[in-house]
Amino acid sequence: MASAQNNGSNPVESGELERGKKKKKKSRDRQEDTGKQAKKSSALEPIPKPGAAAFQHLGTCLASVPKKLKTKLYEQELTKLQMELVKLQYWAKHTGLRIVILFEGRDAAGKGSTIKRIVDCLNPRGCRVVALGTPSDHEKTQWYFQRYVAHLPGAGEIVLFDRSWYNRAGVEHVMGFCNETQYREFLQSCPEFERMLVRSGIVLLKYWFSVSDDEQERRFQSRIMDPSRRWKLSPMDLESRNRWEDYSRAKDEMFAHTNIPEAPWFTVEADDKKRARLNCIHHILSKIPYEDITPEPFELPPRKPAIGYVRPPINEQFFVPQVY
Repeated sequence: MASAQNNGSNPVESGELERGKKKKKKSRDRQEDTGKQAKKSSALEPIPKPGAAAFQHLGTCLASVPKKLKTKLYEQELTKLQMELVKLQYWAKHTGLRIVILFEGRDAAGKGSTIKRIVDCLNPRGCRVVALGTPSDHEKTQWYFQRYVAHLPGAGEIVLFDRSWYNRAGVEHVMGFCNETQYREFLQSCPEFERMLVRSGIVLLKYWFSVSDDEQERRFQSRIMDPSRRWKLSPMDLESRNRWEDYSRAKDEMFAHTNIPEAPWFTVEADDKKRARLNCIHHILSKIPYEDITPEPFELPPRKPAIGYVRPPINEQFFVPQVY
């Protein structure tokens, strides 16, 4: 015992120390093997870079953004839709259908350009555009809807309102051209008025053209720079720039009271004018059932020869100068 203590070697402690060294060695061996396997697997399957999923999601989002509509495709689709509008007008005249379409929305949202594409191909005797100005002193004393009723369609007619009786819920309310009592009366009366129109057999469609403030600003600037379109910017349009949120609140209130099942509102996303025109016309055609009764082509009979007619001397008539 004394010799063991003098040599400083305890058999128990020596055994434990030996076993501890073996465990550490095995642990190091396992770590080295794990590291080798990790290196091997990393060589076969590269670890994705941080943010790769986010970039992939961003790419998907960018791919879903609609590209700018090519002019050729736009013109082809517009021609097809205009031919369908002609068929619709034939059907309306044949059946005595009465159609009213309201175009409302922000200034410079593209309402007028859409209306223009609709009426371009239609017979003006059966399709009218109504764009009323400020009411006269006499009209202000009438029932509010009275001046609009005078422009409602007869049998076989299509009437497009470039702004409508909803002026009271929009510009008149925001700009203070009507009092609170008149405004509240309109919100209460308008749904009943429109239900009356629908019950009478009128097809009533209401469209709201929505445009972002940035796009509206760009279009305003474009009109300022173009002398041929500068007339489109009225003092009221310029004032509306300062009351964007007021118009937004007025629109929300208007929708809440007048978005009725008999005559719901349909919103047209109008930041892209060409897409807005096509989408609106396509929707109109989808909401009004019609059939193709376009007359078939026919041959003109031979022209009868003139007998005994003598044309007056040319120098006795006034002609437009041939400038071109």
